Amino acid sequence: CPPGVTYSDTVSATEPCKPCTQCVGLQSMSAPCVESDDAVCRCAYGYFQDEASGGCRECRLCEPGFGLVFPCVDTQDTVCEECPEGTFSDEANFVDPCLPCTICEDNEVLLKECTATSDAECRDLHPRWTTQTPVPGGSESPEPATWEPPSAEPATSTAADAATTVMGSSQPVVSHGTADNLIPVYCSILAAVVVGLVAYIVFKRWNSCKQNKQGANNRPVNQTPSPEGEKLHSDSGISVDSQSLHDQQPPGAGTQGPAAKADGGLYGSLPPGKQEEVEKLLSSSAEETWRQLAAELGYAEEHVGTFARAEAPARALLADWATRETATLEALLAALRRIQRGDIAESLHSDSTATSPV
Repeated sequence: CPPGVTYSDTVSATEPCKPCTQCVGLQSMSAPCVESDDAVCRCAYGYFQDEASGGCRECRLCEPGFGLVFPCVDTQDTVCEECPEGTFSDEANFVDPCLPCTICEDNEVLLKECTATSDAECRDLHPRWTTQTPVPGGSESPEPATWEPPSAEPATSTAADAATTVMGSSQPVVSHGTADNLIPVYCSILAAVVVGLVAYIVFKRWNSCKQNKQGANNRPVNQTPSPEGEKLHSDSGISVDSQSLHDQQPPGAGTQGPAAKADGGLYGSLPPGKQEEVEKLLSSSAEETWRQLAAELGYAEEHVGTFARAEAPARALLADWATRETATLEALLAALRRIQRGDIAESLHSDSTATSPV
């Protein structure tokens, strides 16, 4: 059976395909016609299908005083009920049930009772407006006409919630309400949040600088100022001012004599010649040992890619690593042994322990 044209919902060797039902007029298709099922039509919104005639009829409206019980859907017309006591319906429709009546608050007075077709009306015990009655014939002083609730004193105007008319007009001049009074509060809260955020940022920066200074003061400095020039390791791309290194040394550090044991000092304390030897050994291997070393020293793949683009990747790696506080010979030797380059580690350890740094 061609879909959308005919269908067959039975198993038969002789029965032909049946034509699909066409949704026309106020009907819309809710399910299409397929090979084994006919199309399903339903009436448009606001209509239901009359089982007797098969056509669409308009849904019944619940008149004022009546509310919805069952909605108008498919083959079911609207079912309405008369609004019971305590509820009302003030308009005709086929979607809303009876609504509960408004109950006046303790500070309100009831003006109109709730009926089946209208809601109750309440008024505040302390009205926010007063009117002045016009003075006939030029009497001495006008009497302000104010609404007085039962057993309540005459309303008095205040700067916060009362409003009076201007030049005898019946239009009240309403003063600003609670929303305007909250604007300064919101502004104060926002200002406090901004000040707190700025103070937090300043404190974090101050704390970070303090920790960096403490780390710099506690860092062991084993080298003495080089008499050969004011710049060290210029061939590795890192320029270090020898005078600034000398200023950072603690008292007595320049007269220590022989350097401390190599595995406890910094990599930067090695002579430039020994550093070049390590760089050549790392670069000479076919499997790019410097990449494995970079991973062991904690570098991410993106930093390794940056080193790879340098003219001497091993030199760039060690020069960058030497700027860290953890760049000790002990850490370098351990990393070399983990990547199975104990030969470089042994050479570095044996030579550096026998040679004091320049």
